[in-house]
Amino acid sequence: MDTKLLELLVCPICKGPLLYQKETAELICKADRLAYAIRDGIPVMLENEARQLAADESPA
Repeated sequence: MDTKLLELLVCPICKGPLLYQKETAELICKADRLAYAIRDGIPVMLENEARQLAADESPA
């Protein structure tokens, strides 16, 4: 994932920072406990497609 792009992207809900998880190919919002998928190198920043983090899942 391009580091410059990561600096620009924020959570579409809270406008907070996102953490890149390489092993799952997701961008994580700690505040909302959501994971946004990255498909074919493109972040899918849609709230209805975000995955809710499980209670036992630690956001990076």
